[in-house]
Amino acid sequence: MEEWSDQGIVLSARSHGEGGAVLSVLTEQHGRHNGYLHGAKSSRMRGLIEPGTVLDITWKSRVADQLGTFSFEHGVNKSAGLLDNALKLSALLSACSLCDQSLPERELHQGLFHGLATMIYQLQTDIWAPAYVLWEIALLKELGFGMDLTRCVAGGANDDLTHVSPKSGCAVSRDKAEPYQDKLLKLPDFLAGRGFDPDRPDDVLDGLKLTGYFLNHWVFAHHSQGIPEARLRFQSLFAKTVADQLESAA
Repeated sequence: MEEWSDQGIVLSARSHGEGGAVLSVLTEQHGRHNGYLHGAKSSRMRGLIEPGTVLDITWKSRVADQLGTFSFEHGVNKSAGLLDNALKLSALLSACSLCDQSLPERELHQGLFHGLATMIYQLQTDIWAPAYVLWEIALLKELGFGMDLTRCVAGGANDDLTHVSPKSGCAVSRDKAEPYQDKLLKLPDFLAGRGFDPDRPDDVLDGLKLTGYFLNHWVFAHHSQGIPEARLRFQSLFAKTVADQLESAA
């Protein structure tokens, strides 16, 4: 009998059988792991297997390479406090979906586990939006697709970085970017070391477009389903929110 106990964050729950579900959980010591949960559709369980819920979970299986079963005594549903904020809830679902569809099963990503836990906590703060973009940058790096936003790849000034090359993922200075702006991606001020202005949500939207481009072209380019629908919905909802705010301020 194979068995382990660990702390995990629920990424998804897919109904299976009469009253059960297959959970995908990002664990601290065992990576992203799947397991069958009996009674998942019961009233007690339903609220504890939402994406973002933190569980002290036990996995058991007759042999290591089987699906196995999950069990747990209690969990902390982190999405419960976001139900009245559609944008933050969408961000949570996006992050969980990205992990669920990009991480190989049972491959250890301890840093990403702690990063996701921290990002979920930051959804309760005023800096949640830039924190989310930074989390996606960390996800890209964890998957082997790191960006260099600290220096100009074209040899320009490193203290005036305004764009990013879509080919290399490296920053480009204002003067070097000028002739090619239509081919480059915008580098948000808060990623260029110029601070975060909460009155400029469009800066965060530029950040989402930046990370979304590389998620689509680097991580999910050959994925059968492409970039997760939850990530597309989040960016679309954020863009609509920004447009509404700018219209109200006009």
